Amino acid sequence: MTSAQFGLSAATPIIVGFAILLYRMGVLQRTGAAAAVLVSVAIATVLFLNQ
Repeated sequence: MTSAQFGLSAATPIIVGFAILLYRMGVLQRTGAAAAVLVSVAIATVLFLNQ
């Protein structure tokens, strides 16, 4: 595993966690939180597989 892949593996759960936290705090609506989670996972997957 390269350092870039390790970074993606560490950053993606943090982004997902913040999106869920902001949703629970009432800052994000459900669609916004879902979009943030789906897009961050999709980007991480594409970048992880292209490394």
